[in-house]
This record gives sequence, C-alpha cells and structure tokens, in this order.
Amino acid sequence: MSQGALAHLKVLDLSRVLAGPWCTQILADLGADVIKVERPLVGDDTRHWGPPFLQDAQGHDTQEASYFTCTNRNKRSITLNLAHPEGQALVRKMALQSDVLVENFKVGGLETYGLDYESLKVLNPRLIYCSITGFGQTGPFAQRAGYDLMIQAMSGMMSITGRADDVAGGGPQRVGVAVTDILTGVYASTAILAAVEARHKTGLGQHIDMALLDVGMAMLGNQAAGFLNTGSVPQRQGNSHPSLVPYQDFPTADGSMLLAIGNDGQFGRFCAAAGAPEWALDPRFASNTLRVQHRLVLVELMGKVTRTRSTAQWIKLLEDRAVPCGAINDLAAAFGEEQVQARGLVVQQKSCSAASTGVASMKTVASPIRLSATPTTLRHAPPSLGEHTDEVLAELGLNALAIHQLRKNGVV
Repeated sequence: MSQGALAHLKVLDLSRVLAGPWCTQILADLGADVIKVERPLVGDDTRHWGPPFLQDAQGHDTQEASYFTCTNRNKRSITLNLAHPEGQALVRKMALQSDVLVENFKVGGLETYGLDYESLKVLNPRLIYCSITGFGQTGPFAQRAGYDLMIQAMSGMMSITGRADDVAGGGPQRVGVAVTDILTGVYASTAILAAVEARHKTGLGQHIDMALLDVGMAMLGNQAAGFLNTGSVPQRQGNSHPSLVPYQDFPTADGSMLLAIGNDGQFGRFCAAAGAPEWALDPRFASNTLRVQHRLVLVELMGKVTRTRSTAQWIKLLEDRAVPCGAINDLAAAFGEEQVQARGLVVQQKSCSAASTGVASMKTVASPIRLSATPTTLRHAPPSLGEHTDEVLAELGLNALAIHQLRKNGVV
C-alpha cells in the first residue's frame, strides 16, 4: 500500500469545526501524519453538533455526532489543555517535530500561550504555520469572529443565491453546505503545499494568513468579474445562469430536469432531439448572446416541450447527443447513482473505539483526489476523543507514569 504523497509530513492540527479540519483532512488523506489536538472531555465542537448522530449496531443513536466524521478521517486525536503551562510545553515539543501547524483561534489568541507563529518559529524555523480566521490577521474586522453563514451574507454570495424577490419563495439564500468554510480549507491546503515547496529552496517555513471573507470574495468568480468590469450589480435569478441560456431546470412529465447547454452546437442538437429544429435557426436564438436577450421567450417555449417526456426519457434521449442533462437528485438518489458507486465515492472504516462509543464503523465520502502513483490512503477512521493521546505522548518520549501524572493534573 502506498504511504501517500505527503507521508513525510507531520501536521499539528490545533483547529476545530470545519475550515481548518477540512484542510488537515486533505493533507491526511494524502498521507500526512495529522495530530488533532482537542480539549479534554469536550473535544471539537462538531462532536456535539447533532442530530444526526452515529448509530450503534442496533440502529440506536449514540452521543457521537455524524458532523465530526465528515472532516476528521485519517487523523490521530490527542486531548490537551492549552490553558495549562504543561499543555503549552507539550505543544511546543510537538511543534519542534512538526512540518506544519494549522490553527483557527481568534487573532492573537495563541500569543497569550506563547504558541503564536513568532514564538514557535524561533524554536522551529522550518515550521509552516497556517492561521485560519473569519477576516484575516489585518484590517478593521480582524478581531471579529467569523462563521460561514456570516461570510455568505457579507461577501454577497447570498445576494446571488435563491429566487428573485418578485418570485414566490424569493429572497436571499445560503448555499446548502458551509461552502466558504470548505473552500477555505481547500485554499489553505494549497497554500501549505506551496509553502512546503518554497521551503525546499529556502529551508525556512512561513506564516499563512487565510480568511473566510477573502475566500468568499474570491469564489464569486464570474459574478465578481462582471460587477468589477461593468459596475452592474448581479441579482438572484434562481437556477438560471446570468450569461448562458438555456442553463437551468426545466419541468418534465414527472418532475424536473437540469439542462446545462453551454454552446450553440449543444443547443442545435437539443433542438433537433426535441423535435424543434427551427429554434436553432430562429434569429432570436441563433447565438448564446441572443438567447440571453430573449431568455423569457425561449424558456417558455422549451418548457412546453420538456413537459412531454419524463426526466429519465429526456436523459436517455440527450445523453448520446452530448447535450448536458441530468436529474436533480436528493442525496439518496445521488449516492445511488451508478457512476458514484463505480468511482467508489463512499468508504467505510472500522472504528477502533467501538467498545467505548458503540460505533463499529463509519462511512465517509472518499477523497476526490486521484493520483496514479501515490493515491490517497485510508489509515484511521475519524477518531474518538483522545483515542491516540497515550500513543502520541509516548512518541514524545513520555513514559506511562508521566502520562498518568499529566492526566491526574488535568493537562490531558
């Protein structure tokens, strides 16, 4: 079995909730040894964010929230009281042996403990130290707490998500998952790997300043580009696209489907398959720009035709004609898709703490990263709280008596 592309890296994970843990899970899936530091007795907040909870062999809810499992696979969990001087000393000792440290404390929060970048780089100049906050280390909002929902609102993301105000059900909406948290984690892992590459040349680590708001603005993509270059403020328009037509959901005989037509060739093939080849020749619809201008007319015409077949019939009709078309799945249908199953996108791992938690195994979504020579690895199921405390402390050179004393003193 491959050890993974990052098996040579050790990561000290002082983060919790989602953005930081998402970053470190990416590194862990790629083989890095990630040590997750959690509060004694309490642990990461997401351990308690339920329902839904994990279930035991009898199908009964346990006290373990399923949220935690989505972002903590392949890590080792150690409990440590950072407010205790001995706990701080242990973090320093681990930082000496680490390549990367990831944290998402409030700005200046770890400085009190002497665990900030400036303090730790003196001990380990090669340390790559990634700080993840809502608003970054600088600026007038730096001291504010930042959560995904706030960032979706402040960045303008919610202003372009949902139906228009004058449509039933209109109003700003958040994306159905904490998308700025997740993408901050992805950007952070990219930044860390860039810093690792830079260290090959300089021999030195560096500080990485990641902010949810920065990522929230960056991920506005084409919508931001349109505003910045024209001054026109984009508005919510449901599932339709501001620059492409037809690119939205359409009613079918038994529900709805999604059409994502991105060029004139696809539009022409759709028209032929739908029995309306004249649409492709209509001067109102001859190009995408014209279709955008005559959006309402075309969508109404298409809706009358799409209602004549079921979603499955449309998919079968269009898939061989290279016209992007699909069902709008719920999660049960999505995980039931033949392609999802063929790609092995669900993984199941045995839990090493079944006796204490009642959870024998856990399912998670597989890493989407596919490397031919150094594939991602599956080493640890999402750990129970403090599952690896003794193991990690022993690796630091502490014997059983010393570990017992730390536990007695409330350090671990």
